[in-house]
Amino acid sequence: MKYSEVVSISNTYLLPQVTELYELEGYEITLVDTHEGGRNVIYNCEKGGAVAKIFRVAYLKERTKEELLAEVEYVQYLFEHGGSVSNAVRSKNGELLEAITHKHHTFMVCVFEKAKGKKLADNHYQYREGVPITEYYYNCGKAIGKIHQLSKEYTPVHRRNSFFDKYNFKYIDHLIPDSLSMLKQKLKELFNTLEGLDRGRDSFGMIHFDYNDGNYVIDFDTGQITVYDFDNSCFGWYMYDLADLWRSGMGWIQFEPDAGKRKIFMEDFFNTALEGYKSETMISDSMLEKLPLFIQVTLMEQIVDEFENMRDNGEELECDEELSYCIKCLEDDIPYIGFYHDIYSCEEPFEYEEREI
Repeated sequence: MKYSEVVSISNTYLLPQVTELYELEGYEITLVDTHEGGRNVIYNCEKGGAVAKIFRVAYLKERTKEELLAEVEYVQYLFEHGGSVSNAVRSKNGELLEAITHKHHTFMVCVFEKAKGKKLADNHYQYREGVPITEYYYNCGKAIGKIHQLSKEYTPVHRRNSFFDKYNFKYIDHLIPDSLSMLKQKLKELFNTLEGLDRGRDSFGMIHFDYNDGNYVIDFDTGQITVYDFDNSCFGWYMYDLADLWRSGMGWIQFEPDAGKRKIFMEDFFNTALEGYKSETMISDSMLEKLPLFIQVTLMEQIVDEFENMRDNGEELECDEELSYCIKCLEDDIPYIGFYHDIYSCEEPFEYEEREI
């Protein structure tokens, strides 16, 4: 089922039921534009004097009720134990997740309280007036550090996927065409390395798996960050979220032509974020030394996501400049997404010549 079809069904059939189930009468409900490749239909719900809410319709058949319920249970656990996240809302039936069937297709609906604040992009990447930007870097680390600390104590009720349930060579080998044989070989080596890593309580647990400034808002009165969109959350290494955090810092310096200055900035950015992180939880030096490895893992995730989108949308397989760049970094073992390498161009960040598949 295509996104546009789900929007039509949601507007005409689901919306009235959700309004009743979650007592949203009187709210102004509007469709939220989602990024390309989004897997949900999302609505914003506003009402004067009431807490704003977000409701989400999941429609892909491969996403099970148990998996989605595990997500919202985790979010509620984080909120109830002091995590700065958007809390899940129960329906008047007392359910965190409601299944609504229409013409033999089941839609999974959940509602969240809308976080106070707005995205950094919506504030034109201007931080709090009169406050050093380092506060933001610190708070980015602190927010995910608190989530990781709570994850170390978390015992799930319903099962959420683990990293290797999806990211394994059997799946990758099937997804990526044989013409990209070098990429497949490098990914196989990457998985072999990951298989040997520690999965103890202090290294491996529930993670966000998409931690960037598109998935949290900032209260510009206090600087507090509230995290949402745990749609990709899974059991994985905490270092993965820290690698995503490192990647988010590149945007601040991506147009700087001097690679040395980019490197100095990224070291300062990440050290400040780590100070915030370590104010909430600890991570071993041996895991921190694997930051370059996990940055490569984030590239793998991006590549997989691109091929999945082409497959799911019935598109012809092709490598545009951005995808070609990611592939080149993995094939040639270029660390740190090539940010300090000759492959990187500040005029055309993260682009490489298109390649045929």
